Amino acid sequence: MNLTAALKKYFGFDTFKGDQERIIQNLMDGNDTFVLMPTGGGKSLCYQLPSLLMEGTAIVISPLIALMKNQVDVITSMSETEGTAHYLNSSLNKAAIDQVKSDVMAGRTKLLYVAPESLTKEENVEFLRSVKISFYAIDEAHCISEWGHDFRPEYRKIRPIVNEIGKAPIIALTATATDKVRTDIKKNLGIVDAAEFKSSFNRPNLYYEVRPKTANVDKDIIKFIKQHPGKSGIIYCLSRKKVEELAEILRVNGIKAAAYHAGLDSNTRSNTQDEFLMENIDVIVATIAFGMGIDKPDVRFVIHYDIPKSLEGYYQETGRAGRDGGEGICLAFYSYKDLQKLDKFMEGKPVAEQDIGRQLLVETAAYAETSVCRRKMLLHYFGETYEKDNCGNCDNCLHPKTKIEAQEQLVIVLKTIQVIKENFRSDYVIDFIIGKPTEEILAHHHDEQELFGAGADDDEKIWNPVIRQALIAGYLRKEVENYGLLKLTAAGKKFIKAPKSFMIVKDAEFNDDYESADQEGGLSALDPVLTAMLLDLRKKVSRQLGRPPYVIFQDVSIDQMATDYPITLEELKCIQGVGEGKVKQPYAQEFVDLIKAYCEENEIERQVDMRVRTVAKKSMLKVKIIQSIDRQIALDDIAEAQGIEFEELLDEVEAIVYSGTKLDIDYFLEEVMDEDHVDDIYDYFAESETDKLSVAEEELGEDYSEDEIRLVRIKFISEMAN
Repeated sequence: MNLTAALKKYFGFDTFKGDQERIIQNLMDGNDTFVLMPTGGGKSLCYQLPSLLMEGTAIVISPLIALMKNQVDVITSMSETEGTAHYLNSSLNKAAIDQVKSDVMAGRTKLLYVAPESLTKEENVEFLRSVKISFYAIDEAHCISEWGHDFRPEYRKIRPIVNEIGKAPIIALTATATDKVRTDIKKNLGIVDAAEFKSSFNRPNLYYEVRPKTANVDKDIIKFIKQHPGKSGIIYCLSRKKVEELAEILRVNGIKAAAYHAGLDSNTRSNTQDEFLMENIDVIVATIAFGMGIDKPDVRFVIHYDIPKSLEGYYQETGRAGRDGGEGICLAFYSYKDLQKLDKFMEGKPVAEQDIGRQLLVETAAYAETSVCRRKMLLHYFGETYEKDNCGNCDNCLHPKTKIEAQEQLVIVLKTIQVIKENFRSDYVIDFIIGKPTEEILAHHHDEQELFGAGADDDEKIWNPVIRQALIAGYLRKEVENYGLLKLTAAGKKFIKAPKSFMIVKDAEFNDDYESADQEGGLSALDPVLTAMLLDLRKKVSRQLGRPPYVIFQDVSIDQMATDYPITLEELKCIQGVGEGKVKQPYAQEFVDLIKAYCEENEIERQVDMRVRTVAKKSMLKVKIIQSIDRQIALDDIAEAQGIEFEELLDEVEAIVYSGTKLDIDYFLEEVMDEDHVDDIYDYFAESETDKLSVAEEELGEDYSEDEIRLVRIKFISEMAN
């Protein structure tokens, strides 16, 4: 049977995609094979079809239990005989393992998926030595390389185990690998002479965009999802805690979402995957543990809540969007602070590992901050040239930035690299150009060079884009395996002798000083007229009740009302600092009536769907605190029992009373404070125009400690506001 007929018989396709046929033929001819094919390119067929046609059992080594189950189900559904495909991993009990071995020995099993950990078990090695093996397929082969985005030490042991079990052709497959990773894989698997099949990494249907990560990132994500109703999407976060929090926030805002991470039990993970595939869930919020085993062709968006640790990881994860060739939106939120966090995580690891990790982070930062075509930059990272200047499907190409002439700056960069003997990385090159006498520069006496400080008069921010865009243009190359040293190419040497125009785009500015007024609700959209009206109403209510204005609603609550326009008590509950207790106050209705009338008079179109309902973070902690105070347990004992500092406890108690819940802490005040002090501070707040701590400390003087003032303020707010 020829290959096309076999493809039709087993998989129902009339034609092969790309290099599939050549790859399969090469493997069936008994040759080692290396396959570099983007996600969605049809990698798995390259070993599934030959396994059905060749004599013996093919061993597929894969790190992903979910993927194994998924693919075994696919093969089983198209096979006429039972047991054609099986998997062997830690999820099976003894009876299931015996069944697998029995089917393999009987020659029924053509395809056996094995986790690398299971492959190294002595009893499995012993068993497989007695089996006729057609070939070994190493899936997710980038896991072998320390330079890959998902390095797994057990992958390094594959070759010795293969030698022990018995020789057969090897096919290594990966969706992402730079030249360095490719070399590493082939060397480690002992297939240096393998025929290489490399498909283009360009996925024209994927749209790439990077946005600055502000305090309102949750709101931005909810808005985005609501603009794409009913579409399937994946959101990647780095921590399990953030995965849980964000999934909860999405659910509270009416989005069918679920969390997925390695800390959940396998049953929950499996059910979540099935629900996603069956479209009972629209959005999965996950750590990178998710998606590798999911063959869902119509994922319409992939969002990176946190910037990934490497461009390989980013490419692999975004590759899960639009696998059917349809729409695929890849949106990443970037903050330099996140990079600093990732860098900090590396402390304590071996120096070589830290060095690799930091270089990968540098590449990720470069991608996030660049203003050139993102597709061009991604493909260049994977050693592929993208000829067009504008791909028409990334944020930078759809909204091009102004280009500036950087011919002189490029000459300085190229000459610098020449002078320092092509022996340093870009950060060293930039320090040299701007004339920064670092310890390393002084140690090499490079501060004595005539060129030292040649670019000191230019804006410092220009040098990174010059170097990056010179790499893309082919004037420089980076020796990845040699810690990213910059080298001149022939074109670079020619440019020094005969400079010509070199237009560059400056990097995007990503400002990290956003955590100010914008902290909780997009205050930049604040309506000044409504703010003034709400403040007047607050003053009126405060006079009627004989209480300070801040007791009615805090400033932050007023600001958010003037941004989000709540017109019902239910909507008012979503405002920061407003809880059930506040909403029950008779004056709450006056505020929503005023806002409603204002919106009608001014024909304001409220973005009601865009209002983010926040999840009461640490809600369980708040419940425990309220219960403990009701039982009159000393506050310092509560803090100790909950494993938090006393100041943190006061933060929580303040949040509770400001939201409208009444708490009686008199029992504690009687024990720890002088009665006169309590009265003095209480009287101060009764007459003050503000509840600010700094103002209170100044007015009351040194006789009263910060904790005392905070405790009495809690008593005052609880009694007067609630």
